[in-house]
Amino acid sequence: MASSTPPTLTTTKPYQNHHIQGLQNHHRRTHNGHNPHHPSPKVSLHPPTPTNKPPVPVPATVTAGGSSSLQHRNSTFAPFSSSKSELAADFSGRRSTRFVSKMHFGRPKAGGSSRHSVLAEDALQQLIRCSGDDRLVESVLLNFQSKLCGSDDYNFLLRELGNRNEWSMAIQCFEFAVSRERRRTEQGKLASSVISVLGRLGKIDLAKKVFETAVSQGYGNTVYAYSALISAYAKSGLCDDAINVFDTMKLSGLKPNLVTYNALIDACGKGGADFKRASEIFDDMLNNGFQPDRITYNSLLAVCSGGGLWETAMNLFNEMSYRGIDPDIYTYNTLLDVASSGGHMDSAFQIMTEMATKNIMPNEVTYSTVIRGCAKSGRLDQALSLVGEMKYAGIRLDRVSYNNLLAIYASLGRFEEALNVVKEMENTGFRKDVVTYNALLDGFGKQGRYDKVKELFKRMKTERVPANLLTYSTLISVYLKGGMYKDATEMYKEFKREGLKADVVFYSEIIDSLCKKGLVESSALLLDEMTRKGIQPNVVTYNSIINAFGQSPNTGFSNDRKQEVKEDAVAVADEDRIIKVFEQLASGNLSIVEKGRKEIICVLGVFRKMHELEIKPNVVTFSAILNACSRCSTFEEASLLLDELRLFDNQVYGVAHGLLMGYRESVWVHALSLFDEVKRMDSSTASAFYNALTDMLWHFGQKRGAQLVVLEGRRRQVWENTWSDSCLDLHLMSSGAARACVHAWLLNICSIVYQGHELPALLSILTGWGKHSKVVGDCALKRAIEALLGGMGSPFRVATSNIGRFISPGPVVAAWIRESNTPNLLLLQDDRRASVSPQTSTFKLHPLPLPF
Repeated sequence: MASSTPPTLTTTKPYQNHHIQGLQNHHRRTHNGHNPHHPSPKVSLHPPTPTNKPPVPVPATVTAGGSSSLQHRNSTFAPFSSSKSELAADFSGRRSTRFVSKMHFGRPKAGGSSRHSVLAEDALQQLIRCSGDDRLVESVLLNFQSKLCGSDDYNFLLRELGNRNEWSMAIQCFEFAVSRERRRTEQGKLASSVISVLGRLGKIDLAKKVFETAVSQGYGNTVYAYSALISAYAKSGLCDDAINVFDTMKLSGLKPNLVTYNALIDACGKGGADFKRASEIFDDMLNNGFQPDRITYNSLLAVCSGGGLWETAMNLFNEMSYRGIDPDIYTYNTLLDVASSGGHMDSAFQIMTEMATKNIMPNEVTYSTVIRGCAKSGRLDQALSLVGEMKYAGIRLDRVSYNNLLAIYASLGRFEEALNVVKEMENTGFRKDVVTYNALLDGFGKQGRYDKVKELFKRMKTERVPANLLTYSTLISVYLKGGMYKDATEMYKEFKREGLKADVVFYSEIIDSLCKKGLVESSALLLDEMTRKGIQPNVVTYNSIINAFGQSPNTGFSNDRKQEVKEDAVAVADEDRIIKVFEQLASGNLSIVEKGRKEIICVLGVFRKMHELEIKPNVVTFSAILNACSRCSTFEEASLLLDELRLFDNQVYGVAHGLLMGYRESVWVHALSLFDEVKRMDSSTASAFYNALTDMLWHFGQKRGAQLVVLEGRRRQVWENTWSDSCLDLHLMSSGAARACVHAWLLNICSIVYQGHELPALLSILTGWGKHSKVVGDCALKRAIEALLGGMGSPFRVATSNIGRFISPGPVVAAWIRESNTPNLLLLQDDRRASVSPQTSTFKLHPLPLPF
């Protein structure tokens, strides 16, 4: 198993050189109101190479034609013939942006320079002691009325009360001050301050009310008040509302300033808006003569974090340097979030090293972010090693770090250690919160420990920890995957009683769970249900459905029952289709759905719908399509599916179709261009792509193409932890891809022998359970590899100590390779010769079909 386990980190690293002493108090400041902390998730373009940084771009400028000055940051595939791929920067792995807006929420805000008086600090202390008693608060304000120095002192009080979450007292203080202030300008400053405080605390309705009152009374129609309200909407992730306020501001004759534009870009990041929208705001800012500052770039990086735009983020980071803007801890932590979310962990460690050279030391957020990235990329040993480094460096684990740590242990099934983390967390002063419970529920659920899941949820209620949307989606998913449909139904009904509203992530999780059970028809009904409720599916939703086609068992509602469910859902207004679908699943009223060409039509229908909704496919979509091709019953059906998909993206599906039709040099050139783009993805996404493409080619007898794809993947270090001169680990590969990989690996061994080098003493091929098997040892993958090795007369035999491992002494393998016919056995040929016909000889982009 050695080759499949990532190496642990060494004890000392370049980024640790300066941060052992006193690190816990270092760099906990903020920059112009930005907090340097961010707790948790949310894929990906190419990272900088280890030796050379990406070229520094020229400063962003607005072209005469009005094109976006940031467009150069969005990479797209080179056109395939005359066509252009639509995947662009979205050609990346699964991703949820649910947590992006919470990156810096809830952390204490450090104060900057202030002009308040000493008496204002005395007033603050007395006000704090009066918390909860409006009468005493009024008395303190009256007592200090003649002593406080105007709006500067009152603004200090508002800010500090906000830092202590005393929003009610802050409003009372504001009303007291503004009623006694006669100067409109000073009243406007007070209004801006309290709007900012309320926005930071998430009291957006109160902030809006203060703003409207200020405008109606003649002191709120200022750029500062508008900017404060925009910032308030931004902090709550309400991007559309922030933009509406911005538009209203311009209509009222006010000119936005740099603070306004920064707040608006920040709203894009926290509201999950795409980079194009932020880029348009950036262009408008430049057009109005404002130069970007650090806050501008930090906010743009946050937008990249939400969209998984790694290459764009690196270009922005380099552009900061070009403009002479120094990054701060927030900049680096946000850049690390983009890298970690996209699986670019080597680049993440390079960034940490660079931080030390700039004398910006990692803090608890830095570590939490990279730990999460390691966990997501399957580099769990490194994640646990980083936790040890945090403790060694004297950095106190925060709530986010603890939750990340227990989630790692839970995902590994190491529940005793996970529960020990919970105990340590509580001993440190952090109570279990909803994130803690969600991690435990998910971990125990994946291990099939349903009694423990129910016990934890009951304890969660006893401890009065309110369940959130993720809690219910996790529980419903766990029960669906376990076939516990009645429990899933009851959990969904409880979710509805709690008054929570389902979102796209909630629906996608349920649809994915149903698809993994092969319940494609049921999933399609829920897809229709979510769109009926005005919730637009995302690429993850569609990927789940596409990937489910052809899986076994392929079950769903019969046509009669499906029509009945649809009619019931429309007729009964107070019920939704989720309940109807779950009840039908619980009753066992399912039937086998017809397979074959109908399946191809369904896949094309789903793909066409994505195109209509302008939902860009990503590499997971491509892998799912290839997996669907592998499950087509005939070569002609697979060819037809890919040929039709060329109508939507001729470059990507043209390459797949061209390779399926047989190896040709012209096709391979375009394939290499596609592989260049895939290399920019995170390692797990890239390996899934290569696995799906290779498996499809092997399945339909195009074995030369399959072998070439494997060798190209090896050259590009796609399987860096699974392929060495002594061991080949096939654990996560499909059967066809694994067999092609064995041939390619043995060819590599062959080259070592013919170059006169000695082979390792023992060579191993690990099969384990295989990607799609849950039978220990004697699985489909193991049987396929055993037949392959036996058929070519190789000396590999099953190890007595591990029935999922094939071994052979190096000298014996070398002798076998030197036999005259062995190299010919290892070189594969396509079963089908390259065919050139009017339909397949050229890669021409066809017009899009009419919507169905």
